Amino acid sequence: MERIVIVGGGAGGLPLATQLGQRLGRRGQAEITLVDAARTHVWKPLLHPVAAGSFDTHAEEIEYLAQARWNHFRFRLGRMTAIDRAARHVELAATHDERGAEIAPAQRVPYDRLVLCVGSLTNDFGTQGAAEYSIKLDTPQAARRFNERLLNACLRAHSLPGDDPGAQWSVVIVGGGATGVELAAELHSAGRVLSSYGVDHVHPQADMHIVLLEAAPRLLSQLPERLGLAAVRELRKLAVEVHTGETVVEVTPHSVRTASGKEIDATITVWAAGVKAADELRGLGGAQPLEVNRLNQLVVDGNLQTTRDPRIYALGDCAACPQDGGRWVPPRAQAAHQQAMYLVKALPRLIAGQAVAPFSFQDKGSLVSLSEYSSVGSLMGSLSRGSLFVEGQLAKLMYWGLHKQHQLALGGLKKTALITLSEAIDRAHRPRIKLH
Repeated sequence: MERIVIVGGGAGGLPLATQLGQRLGRRGQAEITLVDAARTHVWKPLLHPVAAGSFDTHAEEIEYLAQARWNHFRFRLGRMTAIDRAARHVELAATHDERGAEIAPAQRVPYDRLVLCVGSLTNDFGTQGAAEYSIKLDTPQAARRFNERLLNACLRAHSLPGDDPGAQWSVVIVGGGATGVELAAELHSAGRVLSSYGVDHVHPQADMHIVLLEAAPRLLSQLPERLGLAAVRELRKLAVEVHTGETVVEVTPHSVRTASGKEIDATITVWAAGVKAADELRGLGGAQPLEVNRLNQLVVDGNLQTTRDPRIYALGDCAACPQDGGRWVPPRAQAAHQQAMYLVKALPRLIAGQAVAPFSFQDKGSLVSLSEYSSVGSLMGSLSRGSLFVEGQLAKLMYWGLHKQHQLALGGLKKTALITLSEAIDRAHRPRIKLH
């Protein structure tokens, strides 16, 4: 059987493994293996509510071993360190627990076709102090670490008299893209909910100071201008301090400094500006490594095959995929999902040596959630020849629908319906925010 190995179980990799397992693995037509350094999957757009404490990952996490068992593929725990293209195997580092004891030894996973879906990381552009003193919301672990610091700051404020200056604290978010905007709104909501649970010295618009910094002239600079203007309007209603055209040049343990000379106090700093692929992708593949661009993304052709090895594919944020007109596929979750569904159909034909039409990204628009307050977005194509601006409850419903679409791709209709029912029950009997 053809051995298809998928490295990375994110928004593209896990749906790809699931669908290929159902189509090929179940029928014994191919052996599908998913490799990931983590044991569970959390949809990345959920990391900002996890950080704010308004979402419990334990209800959402998908266990790779169970997903593999149900969908006829295999799971291997490990972090990819190298690819031997001549021998056709992926090398995985040994895995250890928190005590240093070995869980799984270093191993090799053979492949006939290899798909790399390792996602992206936050790019701090080498800014002084950013790596040491800011939190990057790239993983569930980082989101939980931020949430713990957030709760500690709230509890400290709660323990002090209301007129004590130490009861006031601030969160500075560097980056006015979708992650930064959504996190700012979630934090305001979290502070308001915390005060309702007895943390009565925390007043969101007085004691918890939220600052959003963006180097570009406006928020959401990669999206239509109307979305950025709507986001600013909603954030200012929540007393979020927004600064555009401000480039951060240094992060210290207790402040953030900008190129214009501003120094802003920061109890917690979150870096959410820019993305890049992992540095390990540069030089990957032996003596003649796979081609990458300046952001470490693997350069692929229209069939998502890497330019120097047609047996190796890449999709999602770690891939630089060209489109008509000299454009490139944007690093969005919807692009990773579309590329995964493309490969579900294209891989069997490519393996058989048949011609396949190149991948074409269909921009469905963008939606930005502002916590429980609102959502804004634009829809492309289907309802108008240009774009259709949406906000409020309709946009919130559509944002919720994106999450359900991801769950449908992984579990089907019946399982998604049960998960939705479970979420409704959890909201009825659990606190609205994580308190530990």
